[in-house]
Amino acid sequence: LQPPGERLVVTGRAGWMGMGRGAGRSALGFWPTLAFLLCSFPAATSPCKILKCNSEFWSATSGSHAPASDDTPEFCAALRSYALCTRRTARTCRGDLAYHSAVHGIEDLMSQHNCSKDGPTSQPRLRTLPPAGDSQERSDSPEICHYEKSFHKHSATPNYTHCGLFGDPHLRTFTDRFQTCKVQGAWPLIDNNYLNVQVTNTPVLPGSAATATSKLTIIFKNFQECVDQKVYQAEMDELPAAFVDGSKNGGDKHGANSLKITEKVSGQHVEIQAKYIGTTIVVRQVGRYLTFAVRMPEEVVNAVEDWDSQGLYLCLRGCPLNQQIDFQGFHTNTEGTGARRLAAASPAPTAPETFPYETAVAKCKEKLPVEDLYYQACVFDLLTTGDVNFTLAAYYALEDVKMLHSNKDKLHLYERTRDLPGRAAAGLPLAPQPLLGVVILLLALLPVFC
Repeated sequence: LQPPGERLVVTGRAGWMGMGRGAGRSALGFWPTLAFLLCSFPAATSPCKILKCNSEFWSATSGSHAPASDDTPEFCAALRSYALCTRRTARTCRGDLAYHSAVHGIEDLMSQHNCSKDGPTSQPRLRTLPPAGDSQERSDSPEICHYEKSFHKHSATPNYTHCGLFGDPHLRTFTDRFQTCKVQGAWPLIDNNYLNVQVTNTPVLPGSAATATSKLTIIFKNFQECVDQKVYQAEMDELPAAFVDGSKNGGDKHGANSLKITEKVSGQHVEIQAKYIGTTIVVRQVGRYLTFAVRMPEEVVNAVEDWDSQGLYLCLRGCPLNQQIDFQGFHTNTEGTGARRLAAASPAPTAPETFPYETAVAKCKEKLPVEDLYYQACVFDLLTTGDVNFTLAAYYALEDVKMLHSNKDKLHLYERTRDLPGRAAAGLPLAPQPLLGVVILLLALLPVFC
């Protein structure tokens, strides 16, 4: 990954979520991913021409121009053209998610289909779009597409965990650690074998370090006979009730309805049910910015191929130490002092027209009578942004906890997690047992080497 705060870059082959279709690899859906890359990165904002490359490959391998088989010479020719196009635009695409995903995907496909790097290339054709609309309205789903029925038929109820992100931004991890973070730019919230969630946080005010979530992308990976790969994307003032391809469920497979989008409040509240992995996601737009909340089984949370590479998986590991803000200390310093002392105590520039401390407290008390961390986050946000909508963001974040958290005794948190140096990527309660064993062994051997 690139340094935090810049555009997220895929550095491993697993980052190409969809192109691999060969034996021995998970059958991730190629076409939804390419549609995501075509639709999600506006060409006008960057000199990178990867969208043109994606579009030409799409047109050469879909619709009436599609090769009869992926193993035909025409398919390899299309791949070589695709690779040539990416090489031509490489200089202007450094750090571009779509570009790096495409490069790794091309390498995988050429290897899987025994395509030579040398040979004829295909000419780009006009793109043929598939017909719009859902083609699946099945009410029956295979048992494998219902998490509790398939994975826990003969065992206890799975242990569900919760993660949420809201406000300026405040993070509650799967292990119930509560942090306030800077995390400007693109950051991964979740990255496991079943789905990826990435958020983009932008400054609330020009010149201010106060940020909030302005963009959210969720990629549901292809899963057995249940769902095709699907991509959901929300931005400020655009909270769609469908995936980027226009569908509202999991595709053409028999268990497609194990993934569904439901619009609860138009333009304000969307819920995504992924029953095949026992997961519920809530996305809201409150004011101009987005909030995110998820309920996920611990087994799914821990389904990662390379545990050591998950250092920036915020819902699991929390924010890096250098990205954390001690908002409780900030709250204490500003209590009873009014807005003037705020500027000296704040880790970020004060909003031009902010609330006096007493007014911020009163407004937060109206919605959040319990003085827990959600209440304190509300006060912090009003003082740093001057935007009253952040009161509702904290309120709805707590409401989502009440709906999604499995332990009702942990709805309210009162002490912010203070990570010690070297512990910022903790999350040990959810770590695999072999990792814990290694840690214990190293501690036991420490006297030998010191």
